[in-house]
Amino acid sequence: MPGTRKLGRTSDHRMAMLRAMVTFLLENGKIETTVTRAKEVRAMTEKYITLAKDNNLNSKRQALAFITKEDVVKKLFDEIAPKYAEVNGGYCRITKTGPRRGDAAEMAIIELI
Repeated sequence: MPGTRKLGRTSDHRMAMLRAMVTFLLENGKIETTVTRAKEVRAMTEKYITLAKDNNLNSKRQALAFITKEDVVKKLFDEIAPKYAEVNGGYCRITKTGPRRGDAAEMAIIELI
């Protein structure tokens, strides 16, 4: 994927972190993280919501290969994707919340709209 951020991690660690964050966002609808991580999570989340709108066996298998919890995939296909059936993209909102106290990293809340 050209133009992806490395986030100071090896590719395996970065992918595991993104999988966990996307799963958590789809499960809870909202997470707080740094702005750069939020931008990467938004790209991945929107990809899987668009995939879920097809609702066929192949897209379910692709989602299960990335998202770490089966019940979250079920929620994605049964609740989240139908909600965005007539919307083309823009399923997530990133709201900046200011610097983090410890290291002044720019923080943001990412949520499903």
